[in-house]
Amino acid sequence: MSKVLEIERLSKAYGTVAVLRDVSLALAHGQTLALTGESGSGKSTLMHLAAALDTPDQGSIRLSGQEISGLDDAARAALRRDRIGLVFQQFNLIPSLSVAQNIAFQARLGGHHDPARDAMLARRLGLSEMLGRYPEELSGGQQQRVAIARALAHAPMLILADEPTGNLDEATGDAVLDLMLELVDETGAALMMVTHSTRLAARLDRRLHLSRGQLSAPNAV
Repeated sequence: MSKVLEIERLSKAYGTVAVLRDVSLALAHGQTLALTGESGSGKSTLMHLAAALDTPDQGSIRLSGQEISGLDDAARAALRRDRIGLVFQQFNLIPSLSVAQNIAFQARLGGHHDPARDAMLARRLGLSEMLGRYPEELSGGQQQRVAIARALAHAPMLILADEPTGNLDEATGDAVLDLMLELVDETGAALMMVTHSTRLAARLDRRLHLSRGQLSAPNAV
């Protein structure tokens, strides 16, 4: 099975603080991975590097065989726009755009807008009745669902989700994960999800634990 994401011997430090040390992992098409670890263990840094939002000090990051860590800012932005779906703890919704416009925003930028897909995502995420509202009119949980819909609207090959259910109640969180797993299955995308929930982590294909900047299997923690 071909690899979507390949990370080899990745290291990153901020000043004298080593955040990631010699991290390696791979994700194939249709594969899901739960990333666990305490706060400050380097999970968000790893996600930002995989999303081409930052560059490593050492190591390699490849997306479908393409080395991305050496790309310039414009090429990395195009990569995120066209091939990566990002769900981070900060929703980053555009205040001046409606829910419908926020959902469509990234897909429109990349020329991949599909109104039928937008409608399906809105329906599955319980957003159909609030498409005309603006972010300031939504609760935190509703904004999170909009951010998830936007991340999935352009049918990315790699979904990177940092605590995507953190602002949702358990039932809604389960429904959101159901949707992401179904879309991974339907499209052959790969999913890497940071979560503190062992219950949700158990639903993914694999689980890795990050501690002090290094990865281990959960039974080795």
